[in-house]
Amino acid sequence: MGDAVRVLSTLALKGAVHSLAGQFEVASGIRIDADFAPTLALLDRLRGAEAADVVIESSRPAALAHRGLGPTDIEPRDGRIWLRITGHGADGEQAGWVAFGDDAAVSGGLVGGTTSKPVFCGDAIADPLTGLHAALSGVESLGRGGGELVELSMAAVAATYAADDRAAETRCTAMPAPSAPASQLGADNTVVVRLLAERRLASC
Repeated sequence: MGDAVRVLSTLALKGAVHSLAGQFEVASGIRIDADFAPTLALLDRLRGAEAADVVIESSRPAALAHRGLGPTDIEPRDGRIWLRITGHGADGEQAGWVAFGDDAAVSGGLVGGTTSKPVFCGDAIADPLTGLHAALSGVESLGRGGGELVELSMAAVAATYAADDRAAETRCTAMPAPSAPASQLGADNTVVVRLLAERRLASC
């Protein structure tokens, strides 16, 4: 098993993103301050995503491209899988739209209730559905040898479930055990720099 690194900007540490950040177990967390010189230098090192086997991008496409960290900016490498998760796709005006799990689901037509009284279907349902599809897509890409850019939009994933029968209810009989919380965001900047350096040396 390799090392998992989570990267969030301070601008992202608001609302839903911050509430979800501590729920997943990862090896390291990097905090990026958009105008703070030391972390801007770290961004340069993160161009060592060229050392990564799998990159999971979950922001508007312009966010990484602006910093020269998009899939077309990083040096290509055989077998690398780039999973790009967007709210409404990576092209056109919609590429700049902000999306959360609830509104992306509505955009895809995944809504509960009735036509006259619609309600959200589940809790931010486009988030977990897209995560599951992304995991499956990543595994399938590995089976093909990788080397692919795989794009998923939350609205499009939600749309694939819009016609499902939601009248029936299935009760869960087991509850998964929660994973250990991730470390404080930014606590592992030094560790990640070391990991990147080690990967670069190993590839020489």
